[in-house]
Amino acid sequence: MINLISRTIGNISSLLKGLQIKGFLAVVVVGFLVLTTNVSYGHNDKALGERVREQVQQDDSQRPKTIGEWNKEARQTEGSPGKRLQKIGEESAEAFKQFGSGYVEGAQKTAGDVGDSAAETAKDISNKIGR
Repeated sequence: MINLISRTIGNISSLLKGLQIKGFLAVVVVGFLVLTTNVSYGHNDKALGERVREQVQQDDSQRPKTIGEWNKEARQTEGSPGKRLQKIGEESAEAFKQFGSGYVEGAQKTAGDVGDSAAETAKDISNKIGR
């Protein structure tokens, strides 16, 4: 009788190991979350597209802004690779210049924020010591 019970428990445990219960439960939980999460599709797509277009058009650089403009420029310089490389070099220089200016602005803002935080921390410490 004990042998029969131990064999049955062994068979059940090997069956559970074969099914990989943990993986199965993970899939069930993820499926439940995906099916019960309330997601509204496509309500803001138009507004997002308009905002992106506005941001792209605000940039006053002469380099191509869209894939279509890039392809049009490539077709215009198709016969002369030297001219194409020159255009790519000029556009890359302009892009790095633009990126660098944004980096400097971000670094200055971060430095100002760090300075403000340090001043606030020093003020808090002096208030605690003064008590």
